[in-house]
Amino acid sequence: MRKLLLTLLFLLLAGGIALAASPRTYTGQIMDSACAKAGNHNAGYKMTGTHTPRACTLACVKAGSHFVLYNPSTRHAYRIDNAADGRRFAGDHVKIVGKYNPRTKILHVISIRRVR
Repeated sequence: MRKLLLTLLFLLLAGGIALAASPRTYTGQIMDSACAKAGNHNAGYKMTGTHTPRACTLACVKAGSHFVLYNPSTRHAYRIDNAADGRRFAGDHVKIVGKYNPRTKILHVISIRRVR
């Protein structure tokens, strides 16, 4: 009986880990972490002298922020692991298929495409 319970516990844990590692779809705007905290680029525009989300994002990242995927409906920002994707899609609304690591709080991008 004990072996059966341990086997079932192992299978549940293994299934939970596999499920947690499954890719999901995330949507939002590629922006910088500083502007994502505010939920918009208003302060960033003033500080950087820029006028578009793309220009603001790139200027803020150059100043030390990180690229994130910001979802305005949940007000959640996911730091993305690939700066090249961030640069290419800066300011764009995108759909990302990726895996989020809650320990590192980084979204690993598998694929990314513009939406709208």
